Amino acid sequence: MVSSDYGALKVHEVRLRVGALAGVAKDALLFCYDIATADTTLAGSKLVVNEVPVILYCSVCREEKELTDLQRFRCPVCDTPSGDIRQGRDLEIESILIDEYAST
Repeated sequence: MVSSDYGALKVHEVRLRVGALAGVAKDALLFCYDIATADTTLAGSKLVVNEVPVILYCSVCREEKELTDLQRFRCPVCDTPSGDIRQGRDLEIESILIDEYAST
């Protein structure tokens, strides 16, 4: 969370990376962002949500593959089942764009 303790007076934009398996609904985040950030340093800032695909490792192909169907955790090339998820559970702040800083 950005606060005035870090010298930010105005935050312009917050970018998040959200994986398809993170359990976070993009539309819900966007809908409630203004309410959740009211009366904070983030008030009035824009939320940008970058969706991250699910990547799994296939032990047969010996490569990472992007899943196209979240109902089947199988390699899209050879159809081998895999539970070795390398990406897709992400929920992280990618960047914060700050317009103004407090003078020190």
